[in-house]
Amino acid sequence: MLQPSKYLSSMALRRALHYVFKVGDRAKTATFYRDVLGMKILRHEEFEEGCKATCNGPYDGKWSKTMVGFGPEDDHFVAELTYNYGVGEYQLGNDFLGLTLQSSKAVSNAKRLGWPLTEVGEALYLTQAPGGYPFYLVDKEQPPSDPVQKVCLGVSDLQRSTHYWSTLLGMKVMEKNEEKKTVLMGFADTQLPELEALMKKENQKILTPLVSLDTPGKATVEVVILADPDSHEICFVGDEAFRQLSMVDPKGNELLDKAMVEDKSDEWFAKHNRQKAAA
Repeated sequence: MLQPSKYLSSMALRRALHYVFKVGDRAKTATFYRDVLGMKILRHEEFEEGCKATCNGPYDGKWSKTMVGFGPEDDHFVAELTYNYGVGEYQLGNDFLGLTLQSSKAVSNAKRLGWPLTEVGEALYLTQAPGGYPFYLVDKEQPPSDPVQKVCLGVSDLQRSTHYWSTLLGMKVMEKNEEKKTVLMGFADTQLPELEALMKKENQKILTPLVSLDTPGKATVEVVILADPDSHEICFVGDEAFRQLSMVDPKGNELLDKAMVEDKSDEWFAKHNRQKAAA
């Protein structure tokens, strides 16, 4: 279990920033995050061609990313929703085990909207985002700080993964349960060039060496993308430029809704009697 993400900031004091979800249906996905969970659209960005880093996987066409969270990225954990225009669904693996957040409001929203909920414990409900991603909702008052508590990832070798995330990436082990075979970890300090050098020295996988990424009209950020022993991708971003890039855009909702209205990909595939790709 990570607290909370795979998308990290290389600040003097490092912290978890994002978890990336691939989405095939932006409208249903927006309903889940906005109306069920109660998150806000922090920013929305459209791209005409693929990313030169491995952030978006093996896709090189038009795509978008939408950042959603309970507050600004400066002090809140955020979900990054990636949409590729030609892909309608994604096959899930067995690595992502769930994101846990505390919000009785989200539970009541789900019940009011008829969003499927399964009670799995005392004041604990399981639901799914469109695409099948599991979310655990703690039915307690939403805290004034970030309601997101943790992200759970499945690993093939707990000892090996603990070594990677703690010894190499500098995480702090907060809890360890031998019986349940779980480890809860948070993050400590590091810098990007030193991190890349360490991974090279330890013969660890580097998916994207230190590179600068541009966002039209916004700041250019430096990133390094790694892969842990189970090929979970971890993206580290530089702090200063990222703070400029990640400022809340008051037009985020408007830009997302506009993009969904203008997205004629479903109509195109229907007109040509074809189905969007499954990935």
